[in-house]
Amino acid sequence: MPTLIPSSGGVFEVELDGELVFSKKALDRFPEDAEILAAIAARR
Repeated sequence: MPTLIPSSGGVFEVELDGELVFSKKALDRFPEDAEILAAIAARR
């Protein structure tokens, strides 16, 4: 189950089992529709 962990400074990161799946900070953008789900599915 996803859990939101509040942050500051515009950081938006998604981790799965401790592995970074998406980072707004690194890419300087929000994910496209379904990008997060696809990234998670690829790691399962």
